[in-house]
Amino acid sequence: MKTILIVALMAVTAWVTLGIAAPVSAAELTVVDAEGITSLVADGLQAALSESMSSVLSENEAASLMYMREEEKLAYDVYVTLYQQWSLPLFNNIANSEATHTSAVKVLLERYGIADPAAGNGVGEFTDPTLQKLYDQLVAQGSQSLTDALRVGAAIEEIDILDLQTRLAQTANVDIELVYGNLLKGSRNHLRAFTSTLQRQTGEIYTAQYLSAEMYETIMADTTSTGIPSLAFRQRGNGNRNWRKP
Repeated sequence: MKTILIVALMAVTAWVTLGIAAPVSAAELTVVDAEGITSLVADGLQAALSESMSSVLSENEAASLMYMREEEKLAYDVYVTLYQQWSLPLFNNIANSEATHTSAVKVLLERYGIADPAAGNGVGEFTDPTLQKLYDQLVAQGSQSLTDALRVGAAIEEIDILDLQTRLAQTANVDIELVYGNLLKGSRNHLRAFTSTLQRQTGEIYTAQYLSAEMYETIMADTTSTGIPSLAFRQRGNGNRNWRKP
């Protein structure tokens, strides 16, 4: 412990001596409320990116950013639409958080000079045809009942977790890792928020639709991001990525 403290003090001394700002910690990039709703702090993100070393992106990395920009927008659009129908504050609160998520990806698009696929698109409008189809299906499902709406919210977060994990494994770019890592934290927290609310509202214990049972149970048991244990902990997943009615 003594050695760790000495190393930390030496690092701080070096930052001050050289006139370099200390790195922004992951905790300073996100704000997590009592429900687990996780928003990215714009100023913190900009500061962290200014410290990181940007590099030329591969075609795959550029395509990844364009897709995730719209996927995060999809979450926002679905939650806004379902809030208008069901008036459950959770949808509005998480929608506000998702607005910071899609904006964070937009920051990276602008940083690397990549065209924004969401530019000029309103709620429910997407450039990617796969996401357009998914949005239409999710809203139709979530409009059937409040229970279905909460299941849809959880499904979106499951999809987001898998997509972010896949894309994190495909990049070594520090900017992308920083943003995607924090988005992943938010999706895990939001998944717990939706499943816990589903259980409180209906008594239903959510069953994972896309994640494996092991991964889902690990996320439900983890309180490191929020300090809040999930109400739902007995789930089974099948790893199926094709949208289906729960």
